[in-house]
Amino acid sequence: MIHPDTELRFISDTIGYGVVATKFIPKGTITWVQDDFDQSFTPENERLLSPEMRAQLTKYSFTNSKGEKVLCWDNAKYVNHSFRPSCMSTAYDFEIAIRDIQPGEQLTDDYGYLNVEEPFEAEDEGTDRKIVYPDDLLRFHRDWDGMIAQNLPEIKKVAQPLQSYIDEATWSEFSQVLDAKAELKSILTCYFDPGKNR
Repeated sequence: MIHPDTELRFISDTIGYGVVATKFIPKGTITWVQDDFDQSFTPENERLLSPEMRAQLTKYSFTNSKGEKVLCWDNAKYVNHSFRPSCMSTAYDFEIAIRDIQPGEQLTDDYGYLNVEEPFEAEDEGTDRKIVYPDDLLRFHRDWDGMIAQNLPEIKKVAQPLQSYIDEATWSEFSQVLDAKAELKSILTCYFDPGKNR
C-alpha cells in the first residue's frame, strides 16, 4: 500500500505516469508496505499467464528474494526509478522516505534493488550510474543500508499512517532495531539469484 498523501500524475511523454506527493512527507516516513492485497506470482504461476499478461506483470511488478513477482494492487506499481531516489526499500517489506518529499515531488525508487531481469539505461540524472543492472544489489547494498540507517532516528519522530499495515511480528523485529537492541537487516537479503530458477 502506497502512502495516502500521494496520487498518480502524468509526468512526461518519456516517463509516463508517476506517484507524486500531495502533502509534505518527511524523511523517515514509511511510504509503502507490502500488504495482503498485493499479489505474488511464482515462476510456475507466471508461466500459466498469456504472453500479453506476462508482459504486463513484468512491467508493473518487482521480484522478491524468493524469485516471485510482486504486483502491487494500488498506485505503488507506478513508482518510477531514480538514481537519486526519494524512497528506499528495506529488508522488512516496507519502504521509507530517505529525504523530505515536497508536495508535487515524485516518490521514486532505485530499481537496482528490485531484481530487474535485464539491464536498462535510465534517464541521465548526472550520476555516475547510467544503467540499472540485475546484480546492483550485490554492488550497492552497503550504500543503501547506510541510507536506511541514517534515517532510522526519524522513523519514531514522524506520523506513520501505514504502520498498522505492517504485521505485528515484523514491526516487533524492526522495533528492536529502532531501540538499538538488534542490527538492521541488510537490503542484500532482498536479492534474488536468477540462477536459482534454472
